[in-house]
Formats: sequence, C-alpha cells, structure tokens
Amino acid sequence: MQRTRLLSSALRARRAARLVLVLAAVALLAAGCAPKKNIPPVQPVEACPVPPSAAAPAAEPEEVVELPIPPADDGVPLTPQEWAALNSTGELDKDLTPEARRDVELHFKYFTHRARGTFERYLKRSQNYLPHIREVFRQQGIPEEVAYLAIVESGFNPNAVSPAGAAGVWQFMPHTGMRYGLSYNWWMDERRDPYKSARAAADYLQKLYGDFGDWHLALAAYNAGEGKISRALEGTGAEDFFDLRVKNHMLDGKAQLRDETRQYVPRFIAVAKIMRNLESLGFQAPDYSCAPKLEPLRVKPGTDLMALAQAMGQNWNDFSANNPAFRRYISPPDSHTTVYVHAMHLEAANAFLAKPQQRSYAGWRVYKVRQGDTLDRIGKRCGVPVSVLKRVNKSGGKLRVGQELMIPGGGDASSFTAQAGPPSSKAASAAKPDKPSSARTRDIAERRATYIVKQGDTLYGIARAQGSSVETLQKANGLSGIALQVGQKLYIPDAGAEATAIARQEAEAANKAIVASASRGNAERAATPVAVASTSRGTSAKPAAAQAAAPLGRAIVYKVQEGDTMWAIARKFNVPPKDLLRWNNLDRDAQLKPGDQITVHAAQ
Repeated sequence: MQRTRLLSSALRARRAARLVLVLAAVALLAAGCAPKKNIPPVQPVEACPVPPSAAAPAAEPEEVVELPIPPADDGVPLTPQEWAALNSTGELDKDLTPEARRDVELHFKYFTHRARGTFERYLKRSQNYLPHIREVFRQQGIPEEVAYLAIVESGFNPNAVSPAGAAGVWQFMPHTGMRYGLSYNWWMDERRDPYKSARAAADYLQKLYGDFGDWHLALAAYNAGEGKISRALEGTGAEDFFDLRVKNHMLDGKAQLRDETRQYVPRFIAVAKIMRNLESLGFQAPDYSCAPKLEPLRVKPGTDLMALAQAMGQNWNDFSANNPAFRRYISPPDSHTTVYVHAMHLEAANAFLAKPQQRSYAGWRVYKVRQGDTLDRIGKRCGVPVSVLKRVNKSGGKLRVGQELMIPGGGDASSFTAQAGPPSSKAASAAKPDKPSSARTRDIAERRATYIVKQGDTLYGIARAQGSSVETLQKANGLSGIALQVGQKLYIPDAGAEATAIARQEAEAANKAIVASASRGNAERAATPVAVASTSRGTSAKPAAAQAAAPLGRAIVYKVQEGDTMWAIARKFNVPPKDLLRWNNLDRDAQLKPGDQITVHAAQ
C-alpha cells in the first residue's frame, strides 16, 4: 500500500513538471510573435548623394611635398592581415630581393601605422581623380597600378608643390610640363589641371618605359630624370633598378642616386600593396562610382571666369576647386582654354558663354590713372606684368591722368575685389584700393629689393635658401599669400647687395645650364632656375661650373644652411666643387653643419 502511494505521488510530480514546461513553451512562443519595439527600420542608403547646389569640394591648400626618406621603423609588429597584404603581389612587385623587401616593409608600416591618417586623406582625394587616371592609363596600355604613383608624388593634391618648384598631382617641373603640352604662364598653370596632367603623365611614363623596357627603371627615371638613370646604368652595368641600388656605391658622388630616388620605387610598391588590400587593412575603400561628373567646356580667350562662376551660382573657391589651373579671374587673352563644370551647371554656363556682352566684369578691377603713374609702377603696385597690362588694355604705354585701366584679378591676389564693376568712372571711383599699409610695405620692399623671382620659384624655397621663413618674407614684402610672379622683386631681410649678386649669379648659371641642355636636344627633365640650385627631378644638365674652372674672384664667406652640401654650395656659386674643397682644405667626405663658414672665391 505504501509503495502504491509513492508511485502515485511520483506520477503527479511528473505531470506537474510536464505542465510547467508546456506553459513556458507557450509563453516563449507568444513573446516571439509579439511586435518588437524600439527597433528602427533599416533605411536605404542613397548612393552618391548630391547636394542641391552641387557645390565643389573645398579646394586643397597649396602644400609643400617633402617625403621622410627612409621612414624609421616604429617597432610595432605586423598583424596577420598586414603580413598577408605585404606578401601580396601584383604585376609590378614580383620576386623582390630581401633588401628591397625590407625597404618596402618600412614604407608599408609608415602608411599603415604612423601616417595612417595621411593615407586616409589621400584615399579621400583619390575618389575625385583616380577613376579618370585609371581610364587614361588603360587607354595607353599602362599597368593600372602605376596610377598609384600619384599618391607617392602628391597624395592626389592638384595644388601640391615641391621645394624645387614641381607642382600638381603629377609634380611636373615647368620645362617638362610644357614639353608634354601643359601651359605654364602668368595666367594659368596646367600642371595643376588634374585631368590634362594625367594625360601628360601617361605620355611621359610611356616614353620612359620605351626607353628602359622596365617599369621599375621607368618610375625611377620619372623621379630622377632619364639621363641620370641612363648614366647610372652605364656606369655600374646594373640590369635592373634594385641591382642599380646595390651597385650605387660604384658611382662617384655626383652620379650616385639620391636617397629619394633609391626609396622611390620601394615606396611606390608599398603603396600598391596597401591599395590592393584596403578592406583587410581596415581602410575605408572610396566609392569611385561617386567621382564628380564634370563636363569640359571650351572658353574663348579673355573669358571672365569670375562672372562665369557667378552665372553658375558659385563663388571663386567653388569654381577653383574644379579648375585649379587658373591663376587669374580671367582666362588667357591669347588662347582658348578648357574649364570643368558640374553637369547641373552646364546649361547656365553655356548660356553665359553664348552672351559674352552681358558679362559683369566680375573678374576685373578698374584702376584710374593718377599723376605720375606709369604702366611699370601700376604693374608693380597691382602685381601684373606690364606686357599683360598693355595686351588687355590695347595700350602702347602712354597714359593720361584719369584714364581707366582694366586690371585682371587672380584667386591668389588679395588686392583684387570680386565685385568690381564695368569700366566706367562710377565703377572706378567705387573700386577698392589696395590697403594703405600693405601697399606702402610693397613699395618700400621693391625699392630695397634684394631678390628677383625666377620661373619656378616658391616663397617656401626662397625662404629656405635665404635662411628665413615664409612669415618673415610675407611681412617684409606686404604679401598676404604665397603666390609669386616671375620678375617680382622681393626684399630679403639681412640680405644685402652681396647676397643679391650671389642670387643673380646662381640664377644665371642655372638658366645657362638649361639653355645648354635644350640646345643639345637633351630629353631629360630640366631643372627649374631657382635661387637655390637644389637637386630636383629631371636635373640632367651639368652646371657650367662643373665643366670649366671658374677664375679666382673675390672671397666671400658663406654661412652653411640646413641641408647644404659642398656640391650644392658649389652649384650655388657656380664654382667647381674641387676648387671649393681646395679653398677650405676639406676632403670630399667632409660633413657640414648649419652655421659652418665656407670661403668661396666667386667669379667676377
């Protein structure tokens, strides 16, 4: 009987447990079917949203391109994903030597670790230009990854400049750019046109590949000049770029590849490895389908670009962001040019261009001639060459008091107003004059001038050469920006007549070298004549001083600046390096420090 009661209790307990489980299952099922709260619906993402105004992206600032060579190892080990990316290979980075791989790894780590933010900025810029560059290179049979060379050159910045005077996405020197169809004058600088310069870069790279039959050597020649690479190959018997690096010590000091060139190809290879592995490396890959759709428009000579921008509802910064090649508010008066406009502005732009008589003279200012004025004085005051003033005003040079002159404005000239009216006495009286303080400073600086700006000069390069700073030169010369014009006179504080003579001598020597190189039909990249005879890409002509000893002249004590070498100082003063060493009882391996004093017997 007792056993029966125990079994009955056990059965009742099992039934109760089974009932609890059933109720729990029902509760869970009910909860699963209940409507969910506080979970927002997934919103579709609009691809490539275009703002109503279709305003252009902000124009990139003019920045100086200087590369850390070689970058230091940060000591941080690579992750498995980074190792996989580093080990990936493409058309241009197969079978690297251990030494080459070490340098590639340094650049790879630099861009993925310490300079990651910089690389992300380059990627963002690439969205605007890389699709076009790829298409141009594809049409000419150039490997697609060569397009990444623009990252090494400028980080896709159309306004990038080098201390030597190279400019644009592809860092063309003026002479080389003009050789490949890029105009460079007071009105515009097509090296900064990201679309036209891409075609010029493709032409030049294709020519270099035809010269060497090897892409690594072609890339090195893009940096150093084809003459430099050709002579180095001949002097070492090297078979390829990395073999040339190993045998670089066989060349004398002048012929050796600089560190920048020796690291140039490894840097490019590292960039290519990163670009083909963006997602695995944690970078946000740009959506290249969202590249701006710009339409090229052919404009007539002397088109008022400021008025065109206003007709499209843009300010100058918007227009300049899409058209960085224009240095003035007016297109060149002697040639047709191309402007790039957004598709939604095409109708307004065409309407404006079809009715040039209705232009508002927005890109001009009106100047009323005063007593004692000359075209030369007005040109200096307004920063406009006399030849330009004569051309746009159809003037023979004679002026009369009260006469109105049209002065073309420029995006980098703060003394011009964007609201200047048409040429009338009313507009002339309303035109904004130069600020008195800056105008007086410029007048004083011109009278005390110790330096004349040469083609390719930059304010940064001049400041560095003269041991000064950009800010100091701006204050001393009443400059609000960094733009310079060929022939402009600058006052360099603490630079007297002796410094002026030196600057002129070195500029003349550089010019003679370029003329001699051009007359020999040398196809190498030519150095821009600048005050500091720094080594720049394409410098192939030997200075005159290296070919013949200069006569002994007056003794000058030169104070060594940061980055100076005996070779650079010799080029600066147009004297043979061996004479410079002899005058100072130094051997060719002597190390110079900033502040050292060097005696130079400058030629008379």
